[in-house]
Amino acid sequence: MSVDMRTFLAHVELANPITTAAGCAASGRELAQFFDLHRLGALVTRSITMAPRAGRPTPRMAETPAGLLNAVGLQGPGVDAFLERELPWLAQRGIKTIVSIGGGTVAEYAALARRLSDAPGVTGVEVNLSCPNIEDRGRVFAREGSAAAEVIASVRSVMRYDVPVIAKLAPDVADIVAVARACVDAGADALSMINNPLGMSIDTVTLKPALAAVTGGLSGPAILPLAVRCVWQVHAALPGTPIIGVGGVLSGADAFQLVLAGACAVGVGTALFHDPYACLRIERELEDLLRARGFQRLADAVGLAHRPPGSPLRHQHEESSL
Repeated sequence: MSVDMRTFLAHVELANPITTAAGCAASGRELAQFFDLHRLGALVTRSITMAPRAGRPTPRMAETPAGLLNAVGLQGPGVDAFLERELPWLAQRGIKTIVSIGGGTVAEYAALARRLSDAPGVTGVEVNLSCPNIEDRGRVFAREGSAAAEVIASVRSVMRYDVPVIAKLAPDVADIVAVARACVDAGADALSMINNPLGMSIDTVTLKPALAAVTGGLSGPAILPLAVRCVWQVHAALPGTPIIGVGGVLSGADAFQLVLAGACAVGVGTALFHDPYACLRIERELEDLLRARGFQRLADAVGLAHRPPGSPLRHQHEESSL
């Protein structure tokens, strides 16, 4: 029995739910050496900024027992080079591309969205809200609903109507549901969660922080339970909003957890650093799990863990595991 793995982000159909996570596949050329990028549900680019950025000083990555700390600092060539070289390469190949953007002011996000609005090949725009707001003492936009909503409203107001705007949320907040609701009310068509929570590691040989920036984003298997919790809470509050679940996915079973919690798509990030085929393997493992549990469609599994015991669809798939 084949499983229908199609999913939707707003009105945009993806052939399967597996995407790359922003920052973990650059703009696709590296992964294209290993497999046909059409086999992804979508490729999510690194976060594009207005001006070129060299990134933060080294060392800017450090391994942890259950993941990775990074403080890369949105290194990239800037939007001009992206539009001249990177996006056309993807567009010519027909790769579904979600462009991640990052800015230091609301006006900068809007300017980036305006540059992308008429660019061919943009499937969606993911708004990285974990950037410091230089107009508000460097506090990241994702910290509170009003700041996040202002960014989303500015992007939505200039982005072409048929390009979904996806808000990328951070877990380091008092109430992620409130931030998610504010983003949706401001015009977000979908949500992506979670961005990396902040962490820190100290090198016991040098007796100094392992990262030059002192703190960095924690990724890898350590954060999967945090991602599942956030997806669960937001799906419960906003069941009609598409969610890309991201954080700590190493296997199809990990992806299945996020789907059951309410994600209709799943981003794969840190796993790509040691296994460039991770997206394909995880998609295959997820499909095998769905088939084994009697699912004919991925859509029937989305948010299923929220259904009460005894509900017909839940009961059907509980029985299939016996």
